[in-house]
Amino acid sequence: MFGRLGNRSDRMGRRRARVHQGGLAPAGALTVPSNGGLLSCRVLDPVSEPVRGAEFAVTDAMGRKVVSGEADPYGSFVASVPAGEYRLAVSADGYAPFRSGATVEPSGHAALGDVMLQVSPPPALPDPGDWEMEPTHSSIAFTARHIGLARIHGRFNTFAGAIRIADRMEQSAMHVVIDASSIDTNVKMRDDHLRSADFLDVDRYPTLEFYSDRFLHRGGTRWAVTGALSLHGVTRTVTLDTEYLGIGNGMEGETRAACRATTELHRDDFTVSWQTMLARGIAVVGPSITIDLDVQIVPKS
Repeated sequence: MFGRLGNRSDRMGRRRARVHQGGLAPAGALTVPSNGGLLSCRVLDPVSEPVRGAEFAVTDAMGRKVVSGEADPYGSFVASVPAGEYRLAVSADGYAPFRSGATVEPSGHAALGDVMLQVSPPPALPDPGDWEMEPTHSSIAFTARHIGLARIHGRFNTFAGAIRIADRMEQSAMHVVIDASSIDTNVKMRDDHLRSADFLDVDRYPTLEFYSDRFLHRGGTRWAVTGALSLHGVTRTVTLDTEYLGIGNGMEGETRAACRATTELHRDDFTVSWQTMLARGIAVVGPSITIDLDVQIVPKS
């Protein structure tokens, strides 16, 4: 992916950067300390078009991340780093990853030039039929802000889900049920309060439920799963930003498929608030909550 490779089928292509001493063109207008230099490249697809949003990461000889980010709309990136030996990695959805070494000299410019990414075949989709979430190897977690400061991490320990895979994946359907009382932030007093009428009110609303109504392929391994989430007696439309991870076999040879998904919920959309504290002007829980799902599914027995 970095540079024009002699063997394009090699996903781990390695090529030393061209090092320019003194002049830093075309990035010469950038000012860097005397003990540092520049590292740059341009990321292209197989027909030499820029790959917008390609992600790059630069690590040092100890494997520590030095800088990371996205390529600009022209597929280019440039970073100033201390002189030394580095590893660069470039990735983009739908393309095979690329890694390369580079040496940055003091006041030098390590220019990797044009990097041509190779299209990666998408992972095979699950066979049509009925599948179910495997709770032992799945998780439903969340992150919220506490009084606008520290992040609070939690999860739901009890849930079940069924997925009907259609002949066309876009026509598939999913139903997930979460036991609201299984909320767990590793602090009993806080969890008891979250279960109370101030928040989830689990006696009146014992479950959270999600029914999908659309699977949309966004390219590569990315999917959007849109559906209705019922929480605290309110139903809203939400979209799960989903990365499909492919199919594998478990310890007993069983077929498994996996994905990761995330979405952001706005607490007030579901009338989940701590009214007594809000009346005093104290926002105990931030206005948005991030939901992260790691899911494995198996054919329904």
